[in-house]
Amino acid sequence: MEGLIGKKIGMTSVYDADGNRTCVTVIEVGPCPVVQLKTLEKDGYEAAQIAFGAQKASRLAKAQQKHFEKAGVETMKVLKEFKLDAGETLEVGKAVTVANFEGVKYVDVTGMTKGKGFAGVLKKWGFAGGNMTHGGHSKRRTGGLAARDLPGWIEKGKKMPGDMGDVSRKAIGLEVVAIRPEDNALLVKGSIPGARNGIVYVRKSLKNNVKKGA
Repeated sequence: MEGLIGKKIGMTSVYDADGNRTCVTVIEVGPCPVVQLKTLEKDGYEAAQIAFGAQKASRLAKAQQKHFEKAGVETMKVLKEFKLDAGETLEVGKAVTVANFEGVKYVDVTGMTKGKGFAGVLKKWGFAGGNMTHGGHSKRRTGGLAARDLPGWIEKGKKMPGDMGDVSRKAIGLEVVAIRPEDNALLVKGSIPGARNGIVYVRKSLKNNVKKGA
């Protein structure tokens, strides 16, 4: 499959045979049972809908409960579709594990960044601010917003105060350091978006794998 659903566990360090230290992020990937298969004949494309994260049935709508019941899968928190590799066949109800990434050298990881609430322009955009002394009256203010000429409205894309974080971000081309099927763990070099225990989507990095000969 193109990718799987996982959960960010946290960061740690590992050492290779030469004693070199590498900072890695540990991701719990799968097992992800297949809930539905999309076909060319019926849906116009081929993909597999998989699930991740145990969830009480009482917290789901009845339509969602029936969807899982039809597939013979326990109710779960997250549903996501991924494309299938050429010639790959899957069965509804069968679980896909982290072993799906065996032989893959680079992955892309998508997650939601940490939410930091309402922030001003200094914190959100890195503005320098005004003079803190000598009678300065614009210490942490936004400053001018629009031109004086008509119509004088604020231009689109103007950097202003607002909610910071809690947006989808993708880390591209992360090196796979190790795969531990017994722990459903995938170790990637560097950091990934989001807080601990946050849901992430791990995909095979086509661009880097082709370029670097994976």
